[in-house]
Amino acid sequence: MVVCGDDGLAHRLAAELRGVYGEQVTLVVPPDERTARPPVVGRARAASAALFDRVVSATVGRAGAAAGATTPPAASAPGGADGPDGPRVLEAVGIGEAVLAEAGVERAAALALVFDDDETNIRAALTARRLNPRLRLVLRLYNRRLGQHIEELLDQAAALATGDGESEGGTDASTTVLSDADTAAPALAATAVTGTSKVVQTEGLLLRAVERPLSADGRPAGSGLYTLALLSAGDRSGGEGPDGNGEQETRLLPDDEEVARAGGRTALVLEQASAAGGPAAATTGSRGANGRGVGGVPPLASLFSRRLRWSLAGMVACVVALAVALWLVSGIQPLRAFYYTLLDLLAIDDPAKKAPLGRQLLQLLSALVGLLLLPVLLAAVLEALGTFRTASALRKPPRGLGGHVVLLGLGKIGTRVMTRLRELNVPVVCVESDPEARGLATARRLRVPVVLGDVTQEGVLEAAKIHRAYALLAVTSADTTNLEAVLYARTVRPDLRVVLRLYDDDFATAVYRTLRTAYPHALTRSRSVTHLAAPAFAGAMLGRQVVGAIPVGRRVLLFASLDVAGHPQLEGRTVREAFRAGSWRALALEGRTDTAPDHVLEKGDRVVVAATRRGLAELR
Repeated sequence: MVVCGDDGLAHRLAAELRGVYGEQVTLVVPPDERTARPPVVGRARAASAALFDRVVSATVGRAGAAAGATTPPAASAPGGADGPDGPRVLEAVGIGEAVLAEAGVERAAALALVFDDDETNIRAALTARRLNPRLRLVLRLYNRRLGQHIEELLDQAAALATGDGESEGGTDASTTVLSDADTAAPALAATAVTGTSKVVQTEGLLLRAVERPLSADGRPAGSGLYTLALLSAGDRSGGEGPDGNGEQETRLLPDDEEVARAGGRTALVLEQASAAGGPAAATTGSRGANGRGVGGVPPLASLFSRRLRWSLAGMVACVVALAVALWLVSGIQPLRAFYYTLLDLLAIDDPAKKAPLGRQLLQLLSALVGLLLLPVLLAAVLEALGTFRTASALRKPPRGLGGHVVLLGLGKIGTRVMTRLRELNVPVVCVESDPEARGLATARRLRVPVVLGDVTQEGVLEAAKIHRAYALLAVTSADTTNLEAVLYARTVRPDLRVVLRLYDDDFATAVYRTLRTAYPHALTRSRSVTHLAAPAFAGAMLGRQVVGAIPVGRRVLLFASLDVAGHPQLEGRTVREAFRAGSWRALALEGRTDTAPDHVLEKGDRVVVAATRRGLAELR
């Protein structure tokens, strides 16, 4: 396996392939490690330890020491893979034909290109496909539409070069385009939303993982397909705490006997939500949260302010009242009375000199209402023109907004999370310091309120209505920025739900432990994007379609789609029997919503399995 990259995803992916799957790995990285993430993480940990001292000095000291002790060297592989047992590391400037040849691409089974730049990955993929047409390619691309075209192009080139698209050893020369942003965004968004289930979507299936309390006999409340995990007290409600302080350990994929003995605990149960026939059912179509249009033309209600709409309604009511009064006073027909009222309102010359006193008074009142109507009409015209002029500008948070999610950062991850939250119809306010951030165009199109400013500066979070927010989701690329924003937000709202995106998984654990100790009554979640994304990339390199990942505490439960043929642990067994406690469990046949537990898996079937990292490796 060859992994090429310039950030933490490459290091974690190499460690995953080597440590979990036992593969021989060559890691290609830039020679200047000062621009890579490990030294940045080291500085982040040191700075964060200083911030921790303001909260809980005793606990923070231990967390900072643990974090500092795990800082990886700049030139060594992560996860303790240094030395002869670790991956081979090749430093190179750029990824050209010579570098790929030196890395052994011509003899490799798979190549992962996980640079942060789409163009670099595409260039290297085209070269690698020419050097080895039977190579399995995994590309990290942010542009999804371009990724689909590149995937088709490279697969077509492999098929033409090999004749059948398969190598002698049975390794398919496939191309898989993935995005760490798309992989991690659903979990980050779901973590910040109450009642939002963790969902895995496959072809024809929509599976949902929910927490259910177990009865005394170990049966979950409600209906469920399988019990995926027995949760410890620290891992309930999406928490990520360690199994300490006497808590029962979180168990992934327990067997029936263990579940039966776990009466009174909380379990993560898999349910079948519905048939997946297209986009998620939670999407709101052409209208976003709060009923606001998301197209190029704003809805009619957004053209005029609430005060102006009430003013116009009041003027209409006055005209109707005057017309009715004229009808009653003069006895003329109602339509003619309404017509005379409009003439008086618009000051058209028809004075009622010889008319009765009541008619004269109504004419004067109509003229007065007409004078009041002119500025209201002028304000409506100016406001409508201003709305159309600023339809492409960034919206500001409404004054009465509350119960929303404050999202920090509109980079790759933040943009995907924002889109996901809008699909779930969740009100969101974004905070971004860079006026040229890539996510601002998406926020403008979706008409999401945005506050431009440095979140570490006083007043920025207040402008995002943090005191009335439901949750804070910090997903900027700087760990210290995320941490500082969360600590400041907690001083404003101690009970605020917070979700942090942190680069390093060990650091994320230390942050969670400290914040949970300092704020025991508030929900705190910490997520590492590479921790969520690396299993999908590793599975693709091994020829497995990892369709989803659900975080359970500090671990991840993977959902993969596998061909039954060639797997003795699956072939010839029933769906119920294709199970190993703590490793994997067959869930259902892909494309079928009514898979019976007694169905015998045969060659040609494709099954969806839930597995731990090592369990997926054992299925090889």
